[in-house]
Amino acid sequence: MSHIRPLIPLLVTAGILIGGNGLQATFVSLRALREGFSPSTIGLVGTGYNIGFAIGCIYVTRIIRSIGHIRTFSALAAIASAASIAMVLYIHPLSWFAMRLIQGLCFAGLFAVVESWLNARVTNANRARTLSIYRFVDLGSVTCAQYLIPAVGIDGFQLFAIISMALTLSLVPISFADRSSPAPPEAVRFDIRALWNISPLATVGCIVVGLTNSTFRSLGPVYAEGIGMSVTAIATFMSVGIFAGVVLQYPLGHYSDKLDRRLIILVAALGSFMAGLFIAVVAGANAWLNFAGIFAFGAFAMPLYSLCSAHANDHAAEGQHALVSAGTLFFWSLGAVIGPLFASFMLDIFGPRALFFYMSVVLLLFMLYTLQRMTVREGVPAKQRTRRFRNLLRTSTFFNKLAAPPTESGD
Repeated sequence: MSHIRPLIPLLVTAGILIGGNGLQATFVSLRALREGFSPSTIGLVGTGYNIGFAIGCIYVTRIIRSIGHIRTFSALAAIASAASIAMVLYIHPLSWFAMRLIQGLCFAGLFAVVESWLNARVTNANRARTLSIYRFVDLGSVTCAQYLIPAVGIDGFQLFAIISMALTLSLVPISFADRSSPAPPEAVRFDIRALWNISPLATVGCIVVGLTNSTFRSLGPVYAEGIGMSVTAIATFMSVGIFAGVVLQYPLGHYSDKLDRRLIILVAALGSFMAGLFIAVVAGANAWLNFAGIFAFGAFAMPLYSLCSAHANDHAAEGQHALVSAGTLFFWSLGAVIGPLFASFMLDIFGPRALFFYMSVVLLLFMLYTLQRMTVREGVPAKQRTRRFRNLLRTSTFFNKLAAPPTESGD
């Protein structure tokens, strides 16, 4: 703990941010339904966040290099807090789209600051332990935050105020962090063509993760409300899908290090596809069947991003791993922009079950593409791979460095 103690303020700040972001994603969708927004309008609002996040990923490193970590964090936290309050002051789809876009940009920057700062402070002696705690903070804060919704209620201004307070209070622990500001991070270069040249399958896979997983986060509450779930059941539905993401991460990752990674990607996509069909066709309005289905969906779907990133790194040359990190995040953001918007129109036309039919179709097409790629390119033998599977968060490009083993963390 003596190695971890200096990092506790940053980990607490990360927990507040991750929990607040997860709470807001579910709450905004439910509150929008209560305000009479259509599913397509809610999809547009969700798209606003993802557009902002994509822009933030591209430009935040320049901001940190220009004014430093703590000033960047303070400015973005204040803006995001103000945007949360503005949403309750003026309830209108265009206003909410703009505020969510601003919040997406801010959260991309806030996560980048925390993870860049952590990466600068972590050592080889505590890297693995810090990463384990960070993942526990991620899982615990998002899961617990969901239950603030039924505890507080979705009407009134209370949850908007709580989210705003959380963003403001996130400044407190980071202000008590190591008083020496870390060195500015290296500039992150986004080269879209580079990732495609390295691995078309990983590129398409990251887009698919954005089209499906991000759509679940944005429109899962709309689906659950549409089949008649209570607010508490909706919180449970979302929590189960998020929590399940950790269950198969390491088994799938372990076998992907030993076998052709594309085979494991295919297994994960197949499991997600079958779970989506189960929810759409079998589960109906039964809450427990929906919980079982979303658990299976999360268990198979959530590891896909890390598997695709690992596959891209298998084909990356020395010095290209930073491009892979930036590229996978960018293409995930691209899918996350398109997915909720398209799926929301499907919900408008065909009802709530269209959500999981849509995701199942996307995953089926991805499976066919994976099979096609397996016929045109040989896999990298396990003994020739320079990197192992790593369980990644889609928060910033700096998480890849934080998650890297000691021999790779300088990349």
